[in-house]
Amino acid sequence: MAGSTFGTLFRLTTWGESHGPAVGCVVDGCPPGIPLTERDIQEDLDRRRPGQSRLTTQRKEEDAVEILSGLFEGVTAGTPISLMVRNADARSKDYSEMKDLYRPSHADYTYQAKYGVRDYRGGGRASYREAVGRVAGGAVARRLLAERGGIEIAAYVLQVSDIRGEVDPAAVTRETVDANIVRCPDPVAAEQMIAAIEQARKDGDSLGGIVEVVARNVPPGLGEPVFDKLTADFARALMSLPAARGFEVGSGFASVLMRGSTHNDPFRMREGRVRTETNFSGGIQGGISNGEDILLRVAFKPTATIMREQQTVTTSGEEVTFRAKGRHDPCVLPRAVAGVEAMVALVLADHLLRQNTLNF
Repeated sequence: MAGSTFGTLFRLTTWGESHGPAVGCVVDGCPPGIPLTERDIQEDLDRRRPGQSRLTTQRKEEDAVEILSGLFEGVTAGTPISLMVRNADARSKDYSEMKDLYRPSHADYTYQAKYGVRDYRGGGRASYREAVGRVAGGAVARRLLAERGGIEIAAYVLQVSDIRGEVDPAAVTRETVDANIVRCPDPVAAEQMIAAIEQARKDGDSLGGIVEVVARNVPPGLGEPVFDKLTADFARALMSLPAARGFEVGSGFASVLMRGSTHNDPFRMREGRVRTETNFSGGIQGGISNGEDILLRVAFKPTATIMREQQTVTTSGEEVTFRAKGRHDPCVLPRAVAGVEAMVALVLADHLLRQNTLNF
């Protein structure tokens, strides 16, 4: 598939299907000498894997990563890094009754229309299982960012349905995010979110929400105007995630209710460098990072697979009613956190390398 590669200098290609033998990725363009171990990658994969809590699909996958190439004596070799995770708990029989119909709001009909053939087992490439490669590649990018720039990335669930947490992005850590199974740093809102997701599961339904992500210590100057603005690349990266339906940076859509006199971020000199007093820009101005925290949000739709009767049509055009089978997330948000962090890391790693070419 032509759309399976992302990035310019730091490039990620993902491969594999939900019910195939394995899924994984190839990272190309990572500089040599970056310390990297399977544990670095596994920590991120464990946050994405299924079966990690009662809120997620109960598919049992260890998602144990294997590094096939690109490392020598514990550091990156500058050559392509190939990462693989074997599928162990695929139950293709759960989808046998759906091979001749199009599930509502899935990619069944559109993949058939595009390619003339589709992998009906769990959604094939359209499944969130594809994100294993994104998260594995993002873990490599995260190591590069930490090693070369001290850049930190933290994503968390900000909202589930109409329940929104009160979160200070500057204070969020991975520990506060992972302190509960819904991955919301606001413990009060988290309990309400958990109850809402569990009720949706009991009802055979699903919920959507918002993941917010902050990137700290990003140097000023990252971004390539005009078509490769940092904002544009973040939007492309994050909107490519399964179930993503909206993107915001900084004040986002709330800025339409503000005036320029309020929304503008005044400059000040602090600690010997240019800083902004506020951060409605979300750390990006003119498509280029300004050195402040980068703040982004991604809206995710309710999971398309629900355990209720739905109307659809078969591949032969017959109108039918069906009820889905299989193991599915009633809300994608808790596992989507890892995918959001990965895509932000990939964009920043790519732009950090691109910026370095200007100073060669």
